[in-house]
Amino acid sequence: MTLQENLNSNDKFAQSIGAQLTEVREGYARAELIVRENHLNGAGVCQGGVMYTLADLAFAAVANCHGTLSLGISNTITFIKSAQLGDHLVAECTEVVNHHKLPYCDIRVMNQKGEVLAVVTGLAYRMKKDFDFDELM
Repeated sequence: MTLQENLNSNDKFAQSIGAQLTEVREGYARAELIVRENHLNGAGVCQGGVMYTLADLAFAAVANCHGTLSLGISNTITFIKSAQLGDHLVAECTEVVNHHKLPYCDIRVMNQKGEVLAVVTGLAYRMKKDFDFDELM
């Protein structure tokens, strides 16, 4: 099983909101979803947690792409612009520091126009446990 398949099938919450990894390379991942009615908050725009979950899925792929189980320990998100019903959201995660214990990543959440909606930073902790997969994609 690939890392992409593993996370797409085993991250049940991301799966439940329609988030899917569409690309995984060493130090880079891309996750996507379409904003649906059930993603909207009381103000009629996409709930911030949806954008965070999308970013977190991409972050999980990058943090784990080196084969060691890594779990997020600190993340920050800054919302710049709202996502609307029907928007195609893309989260792109890039590894900034491949530290043996504390990998660090930057994630951008964008809409179909390439407008940045949110920026996220992610810090993970690498466990003393392998995360087995056959290949990334």
